[in-house]
Amino acid sequence: MDRRQFLTLSPARNTRNSKAVARTATGLTPYTGAWGTQQLIHLLKRTTFGAMPENIKALKGLGMQQVVDILLTAQADPTPPVNNYGTDSTGVAPGASWVRAAQGDEMLERKRIASYKAWWVGQMLNQQASIHEKMVLFWHNHFVTETNMVNDSRFIYQYNLTLRQYALGNFKALTKAVTLDPCMLVYLNGYLNSKGAADENYARELHELFTVGKGPDSHYTEDDVRATARVLTGFRVDRTAIVSTFNTTQHDITNKQFSGFYSNKVISGQTGPDGAAEVDALLDIIFAQPEVAKFICRKLYRFFVYYDIDQATEANVILPLADIFRSSGYDIKATLNALFTSEHFFDPLNMACLIKSPVDFCIGMCREFGVTFPTDYTNQYQRWGDLHSAMAVMLQNLGDPPLVAGWEAYYQEPAFHELWINTATLPRRNQLSDGLITTGYKNAKIDPLAFADKLSNPGDPVALVNDSLDILYRVGVSDNVKTFLKDTILLAGQSTNGYWTSAWNTYKSNPGDAANTKEVTNHLQALYKYIMNLSEYQLS
Repeated sequence: MDRRQFLTLSPARNTRNSKAVARTATGLTPYTGAWGTQQLIHLLKRTTFGAMPENIKALKGLGMQQVVDILLTAQADPTPPVNNYGTDSTGVAPGASWVRAAQGDEMLERKRIASYKAWWVGQMLNQQASIHEKMVLFWHNHFVTETNMVNDSRFIYQYNLTLRQYALGNFKALTKAVTLDPCMLVYLNGYLNSKGAADENYARELHELFTVGKGPDSHYTEDDVRATARVLTGFRVDRTAIVSTFNTTQHDITNKQFSGFYSNKVISGQTGPDGAAEVDALLDIIFAQPEVAKFICRKLYRFFVYYDIDQATEANVILPLADIFRSSGYDIKATLNALFTSEHFFDPLNMACLIKSPVDFCIGMCREFGVTFPTDYTNQYQRWGDLHSAMAVMLQNLGDPPLVAGWEAYYQEPAFHELWINTATLPRRNQLSDGLITTGYKNAKIDPLAFADKLSNPGDPVALVNDSLDILYRVGVSDNVKTFLKDTILLAGQSTNGYWTSAWNTYKSNPGDAANTKEVTNHLQALYKYIMNLSEYQLS
């Protein structure tokens, strides 16, 4: 099945196609419509990985703004990754953290990077009701680095902390932190940038990919790139202290002239000991350009709402959102708050219209179904690593986007997120969901009894089907599909709902009744396997 065939099967996609003809004109006006389970789950699925029954229950009685405030609350830095790989030539004991140890040889660094990737999966699985983890992924796709090019696990981990620190803070401050981060300095050759041989790699991406972008009104010049490279000469990395440094003897102290796009500004050459004055002046020049806010707001929109930005969306959402971004001094949280409380975000046409990324699919499924993972670090990291491997073969390898521009699904026109689905990746998604709900996948398994028990009334087959679909689907299904799920799968052709009610109640009162518990389990496994195998399950 190719991508077009997959999308044709989706009622949500067919609905969204009609939007190309009659595009919604909703904008950033605060949303005042119905605030119920449907809206809450939509918000949770877009801002976290999956909508966990526990989170739905905890947040259900709160108002929209209260929920958004909770979701926009940053989380504390997590416990760092540990040695789960055994022998470490630098002396890091099993179970101890390697993030401040000496750099290892190439083989040890590969092991530590695998440890880091597994650890990152663990942070996503164990996230609280907060957008923080999803924003770390968003910024990782924006300010891309690749582990296989940096090849220093300590720098890679430290970079993740940099993204975490600023994920919900100030975008200008984040850009400065990224510019001087040792991981980025290595990735785009900033640590080789010298006054006698200015390296333009980072300078070019700072304009083209990180700030003003390549939009129709973005007109930075090659001279701007060259001037930027000269501003950034002299920065180096210290692999012992695991920090960036500044070498004054390698810094270009001549003046740097910028183009009319940047108001012909000039940065005076500085002889200071840290180079910060010129970096700050550079960012002041770039961030005075309105294109920065528009470019970032378009990326936020495509990540959290939908990839199609037509003239109405540009006028009604992107431009006013960019105004908020600029007027707030590039405050990320204030900008997201405006988006997530807007009528446009809760427009029905903006629901069930995104294809889940591999991370959303894998992490969201495990979180929604409450898949448990071992608590001992060796097995825990192994299971987390297995899940990362599943994402990687679905085209999303954490830590290693394929290009400095990030994953194609977030920028490649016209397909965008449809690129996640093809004849190779869709079967891999189905293999993972089938394995988790039946025999298990790499020793991880969905417990359908535990999931059903979290729903409002699992003994009622009608309520069980409805509640399950509310959490697992963002697409309304027909009464015929619901009847099939209830009568054919849960009731196994029995004529009354009492068959399921009796079986469930018997399980609850006597879980030791092996025959009945197995029967209930088999029906639930069949139910959830069927639901996850339909194309609608791929939508968020």
